[in-house]
Amino acid sequence: GKTNVKVPTSFNEMFLFNAAVMGLGENGWMAVILEQFHNIVTNVANSYRLQEECDVLTLVLDKQPGQIQLSEFKAVMLASLRSLVPKEWDSDHEVAWNWLWENVERLIKSNMGKPGQQEKALSRFIASLTSEDIFLLRKQIYQRFFQIAPAGQDHFKQSTTRLYFIADKIIEMTMEMYQQPRAMVEDISALGLRHVGYAIPTELFAPFVSCAVETVRDKTTDAVAESAFRWSLTLISKILVRTILEGSTIVMKAINTNSARALRKAIAIAPRSKRATELLNITVGTQSISPFYWAIDSGSLECAKAMIEDLLTIRADRDKYYYGVDELFTRHPEVIQRVCNSAPKLLWTLLDGLVWRSRQAFNGKRRVNFYVRNLVQDIADGNFSMALEWLVERNDPKIICHSAVVLFADLLWTRMAQYDFLLGRCYFLFCLCVFITGQAVLGSAEPSMAERAAIFVCRIFIYLGSMCRILYCQIRLLYDDIKNGAIVRTYKIPLPQYLFNLQDSGSLVLMWVLVLMLIQEPILHCLAYSEQFGLFATSCMDPGAKEAYAVFSGLAMLLYWLLLVNLSIFSMQISAFVLVCGRVLVEVCLFLMAFLFLIVAFATAITALHHSLYEFTSVDTGMVTLLEITLGMYPTENYKIMMEESVWVEIAVIIFTILVAVVLLNLLVAQLNMAYKLAHADMEGYARLTRASIIVTTVEQVSRKRWRKFLASMNFEQRLEFNEGDIGLAGGIQVYEASNANPTTVDTVRRFGGSTAPNMPWPQDPLAEDQGTDRLEKLEKLVVKAMKTITDKKGGSMPTGLSSASGLPASSSASASSQGGSE
Repeated sequence: GKTNVKVPTSFNEMFLFNAAVMGLGENGWMAVILEQFHNIVTNVANSYRLQEECDVLTLVLDKQPGQIQLSEFKAVMLASLRSLVPKEWDSDHEVAWNWLWENVERLIKSNMGKPGQQEKALSRFIASLTSEDIFLLRKQIYQRFFQIAPAGQDHFKQSTTRLYFIADKIIEMTMEMYQQPRAMVEDISALGLRHVGYAIPTELFAPFVSCAVETVRDKTTDAVAESAFRWSLTLISKILVRTILEGSTIVMKAINTNSARALRKAIAIAPRSKRATELLNITVGTQSISPFYWAIDSGSLECAKAMIEDLLTIRADRDKYYYGVDELFTRHPEVIQRVCNSAPKLLWTLLDGLVWRSRQAFNGKRRVNFYVRNLVQDIADGNFSMALEWLVERNDPKIICHSAVVLFADLLWTRMAQYDFLLGRCYFLFCLCVFITGQAVLGSAEPSMAERAAIFVCRIFIYLGSMCRILYCQIRLLYDDIKNGAIVRTYKIPLPQYLFNLQDSGSLVLMWVLVLMLIQEPILHCLAYSEQFGLFATSCMDPGAKEAYAVFSGLAMLLYWLLLVNLSIFSMQISAFVLVCGRVLVEVCLFLMAFLFLIVAFATAITALHHSLYEFTSVDTGMVTLLEITLGMYPTENYKIMMEESVWVEIAVIIFTILVAVVLLNLLVAQLNMAYKLAHADMEGYARLTRASIIVTTVEQVSRKRWRKFLASMNFEQRLEFNEGDIGLAGGIQVYEASNANPTTVDTVRRFGGSTAPNMPWPQDPLAEDQGTDRLEKLEKLVVKAMKTITDKKGGSMPTGLSSASGLPASSSASASSQGGSE
């Protein structure tokens, strides 16, 4: 049969094919040159970059075994080019490509064989340096550098230890450049991109290299070591300078000034199709940096805010809408997390940019588009986005109430989470009903055989269906926390993070209470005496054990009811009320602590007095008596006996009563009032945070099939209307709200006429914030120029008082006049 042979279509494929045909396929060094050949060809007109590429290639080739014949690469290269473009190939192409390779070969051969010797010499030199030599080397580098380039002192403002650390890293890099050239090029390129944000002048690199080389020359007599250090450091500085120059866009320069106005002017010249890319990505070689993240990390939050506003502004021409939300979340899927951690003030700006409101209202309703697709799903793989989880971790009750967050969180709750959550809670509620039946409903003084059997079945179900299920959940949560390293030390005690969730820690306490109940279970203890007391009897237990079992049973009953409180999440009002109660209980606990302190203090003090009152003969009875007095349970006639017995006891009791009834109780009322006032303002936010945490936990366990079905029902691919007949952008949800809820008088879609070419920048925006400032400046210059013209015509000088007509002092007005005249 016929064999299908794949014909090479790219240069790399054709090169490898021809190398194999010519018997040169086993030469590994050819593949090394081929990896870098693209950079060599594309930078043939840039002699500095060509020299850099050849120097790096020389270092890599030096690591290759065997003999290297560069002419063989030339033969394979030319054969491949002739095969790829046989019709277009002519003598001019032959001459051009021969010239290219001759230059490359000359540059490579000029250093061929040297890197190995230089690496050994430099390694010996570095190893021979003592700690004192290294200290002097660091010190002298900076001393010479600051003498030659005093401007460098304005940029090297760190501490001496930091400067010495940089010097050590430089020496290490010169050695690593020989050992791992390709990896070092990547690292140096990344370092250069970071220096773009530092605004380091590239003119300072050359004198720094010269000073470092001179300092090394003074420390060694080995010319090879000195040459190795100079060559390596020069190559490093070339890569740094090139990376900085290529990465120093006008956007990065504007970020360094932290001026929103400068940023808007810088981005205004960008093509409309690449405007978002200019704000989100700068690529040099294989390395890239995000100007937006750099603005956040460097503290240029004014610029970062302007960048978010620019990205999330909807612009339109006649052909297309431009909206940078997808570009933002594609480049930075974790942007919500970064903003939450580093610049939380920008969260409102970011979320506001996801909402579009029409300025037109019909029948009391306004059209609103929420572009929340990237908050619901991960744009890369379609999985559930972690945006809601990051917002929950932020624990901000105000940001969780933003309209965009409320919309997509409620959608996830109503369509995905509430059914699974309710199913789990229904099982827990059923367990509670069984527990109530077995512990409180059944079990009269003399139960019948049927009742005893029912009690036994209920308790066995609790131990197997509830206790074992809680045990399994606890083990799974503990395993997950240990696996993920989620261990928190509290008072030096390592605790898994899940225990800081009240629901999970309450379940753990309930599990142990049920275990204690199982240990004390009367029916199990009486099975051995079934012939005497009957099957499933409980009367064989001694009263003390039965009392302990009853206490555990009551405690478990309370825990069951408390753990059922999270069902209130179905109603925001009830959930908010429960959360407010929880916050107010903190003040009650403080009151009880103060109350206990007073009881103990006064009980011990009264017991120490000389009297014969039975109620205060010991500390414990005194505490009980004071508690009865506080609660109004102490008999009135006993006060007369107390007064007759000891006036000092009476005085102590009166002081205690005043402190508790007047001071503490009124203080508690004031504390509760203030706590409620503070909690009430954010109670809906905290309720939504609680629901959001449940949504995150529940949705993460949803099957892939069901999740895809949910996404399909959302119709995120369908484009939404802005106004009737105006089909806009996809990726959102359209709702209608009351027209007076959020009055909007300006169309937030910026529409432009003129050319619709994607490579054209947007025309000047008449609604931009900076336009008003620019117009005022122009008007001021015109006024100053007119006043100067009037003064010149009169042949006299303008009075000092009139110089303030422009709103400037006389000196400022004069300088402004000169500027206006120069225009």
